[in-house]
Amino acid sequence: MTISANQRKDSINGKRNMNGRVDLGDKKLGIYVHIPFCVKKCRYCDFLSAPCDEAGKEEYVKALIREIQESAADFSGYQVDTVFVGGGTPSILEPGQMKRILMAVRENYNLEQYTECTIECNPGTMTEQKAEAWLEAGVNRLSLGLQSANDNELCVLGRVHTVEEFLDSYLMARNCGFQNINVDLMNALPYQTLDSFCATLRSVAGLAPEHISVYSLIVEENTPLYDWVHSGNEDTLPSEDVERKMYYSAKRILAEYGYERYEISNYAKKGYECRHNLGYWERKEYAGFGLGAASLVGNVRYNNLSDRKAYMECSGRRKENEEVLSREDEMAEFMFLGLRKTAGISKEKFYDSFGMKYEEVYGKVTKELTKKGLIHEEGDTVRLTEFGIDVSNVVMAEFLPE
Repeated sequence: MTISANQRKDSINGKRNMNGRVDLGDKKLGIYVHIPFCVKKCRYCDFLSAPCDEAGKEEYVKALIREIQESAADFSGYQVDTVFVGGGTPSILEPGQMKRILMAVRENYNLEQYTECTIECNPGTMTEQKAEAWLEAGVNRLSLGLQSANDNELCVLGRVHTVEEFLDSYLMARNCGFQNINVDLMNALPYQTLDSFCATLRSVAGLAPEHISVYSLIVEENTPLYDWVHSGNEDTLPSEDVERKMYYSAKRILAEYGYERYEISNYAKKGYECRHNLGYWERKEYAGFGLGAASLVGNVRYNNLSDRKAYMECSGRRKENEEVLSREDEMAEFMFLGLRKTAGISKEKFYDSFGMKYEEVYGKVTKELTKKGLIHEEGDTVRLTEFGIDVSNVVMAEFLPE
């Protein structure tokens, strides 16, 4: 379905949408900025990213800043409480380029005093000059993509850094003044054992970052890793049993170091949960800038163009994959996104959002899932059990519209 610019603005401004509903929202906005460049494509990566020369990066930065500036009027009524610069490898940009992007956001949008501002960084692409420029531009949270503390496993993944380079980047970030650092890890990697994964967990937790993300590798089609695995190397991947043990080991080991799991794949020290990602799981409105970036405004979801040439020509003012979500769609998202959080969902918030009691809509399915030991109800809260988390995809499917 194609949605006009006026229809998008109606949703933004709280006007009646195509379903006849009014979406006022809480007027909080998350901003995502996409940097689609990297030193070299990792073997497992199917994200919208690729290497690029310096001239191409500068052209893109200019187009991105134009989009940020020209879209500002659409979001004048919002307070921005999180900004997330992802990729690709945002840290590949020159210090001045990143400062210009972040200043464009700061000068054109209403940022709260304590806006969480995150930048993703790959080890080996960070310098003191860059770190200092990011801090000066308002970045207060750094996300380092390590994936594994084992050089052999990094090599299989096609990462461009070593464990030593990660340690150098981490210590550099601390010395420059970053007080909120996330480290991304992966499990179920080729040749990875339970012991090597546990060693990675202890190695990283021992550094005491404020946040650790642990994602299971998904071998995506149309990637070099997929071709390699399916050309006779399937047995290099850990078994389902070992992968399950890795999952439980992550929770146990990270708890020993003071980390609490607050979402299926994310662990944090108290007070350091990623506010930007929580916004996604709680269906907060967000605006995406840059190649292919997604936005959710009111009950309208859309993407920027994913073709770089076309995006550059229009500076993101043309959209694709535009969709008006029905109330059933929104309720389903409320459930399968909200249940990713260990805190679960609130029945009261469900009523406030949709004007219907939770039991009227999902009472029957919740009763069945509770009998199976997959969901636990306690007062206002509905959450997944440990067993439910194990088979979360099966549980989430029960809340999808028929």
